[in-house]
Order: sequence, then structure tokens, then C-alpha cells
Amino acid sequence: MPSFDIVSEIDPHEITNAIDQANKEVSNRFDFKDSNASFEQQEENIVLKAESVFQLQQMLPVLYAKMGKRGIDVNSLESGKITDTGRTAQQSITLKQGVGTELGKKIIKLIKDKKLKVQAAINGDKVRVTGKKRDDLQEVIQMLRAEDLGQPLQFNNFRD
Repeated sequence: MPSFDIVSEIDPHEITNAIDQANKEVSNRFDFKDSNASFEQQEENIVLKAESVFQLQQMLPVLYAKMGKRGIDVNSLESGKITDTGRTAQQSITLKQGVGTELGKKIIKLIKDKKLKVQAAINGDKVRVTGKKRDDLQEVIQMLRAEDLGQPLQFNNFRD
């Protein structure tokens, strides 16, 4: 029986490359000269550090542009609060990966509302969709691509 998995993954190497490029651009920009502004990757977070809140607001579009050029969907980044200590300002950006139970339930509900002849089940951090016909599975993929779920989805492990 044909099946595929719905996942939400980000390539860690591409994230590292995008952060390195963003650091290089910030260090070369005239408005950031001698400001010690930087991007740091800490596990599932990216920390922006600068001398002022204004500089942090200028750094965010640089990061988004570099992520976009590397093929990372900006919807997978969630900005945190800005903390200003007077001398430095920091902002943490969380990387959203994996299909959690809440998003998985939302996906399953969308599939059931469409009344296609497929079954969907949450399997860890992914959703497995099985059906008798490939056309039904492809219809599910098209329907989910049209929806805005707030997180980028990939469809892999397609088996006949």
C-alpha cells in the first residue's frame, strides 16, 4: 500500500553556513563597525548580540536573507523577546523542527475534512499517510502545500 511521511526538518549545515555568512556581512557593514554584533548558534537557538536594540533590528533582516538564500524557510524561525541590559542587547531565535502533536492533529484533521480515502497517523515527530491509490496521496500533498500551517513541511519516504 502506498505511503509517505510528512516531516518538518532543517538542514543543520545550511543553518551554520547562513549564520557564518550573516556574521561576515555584519562585520563588513559600515554601520556595524566596532560594535561586536554577532550571531551565535546554540543547539536549537540562534542568539543575536549587539550593542543596541536598533542594531538587533537591523541584524534580523540580514539573517532572514541569508537563510532564504540557503533554502531555509523563514517560517521555521521563531523570534524571541529582546533583552536589553544597557550595554548589550540580545535576542534568541528558536528553530522549529519536527511535526509536534498539535501540528500533527491539525494535519490529520485537514486530511479527514477533505474526505479522501487515506489514513493518517502521528508517528513520533512525523505524520505517516497511507492510502490505496497514489493519486489520493498526491492530492493530500497538494492540499497541504496550499494550506498555511505556520511551519514548512516536507514530504519524503514516498513508497509504492
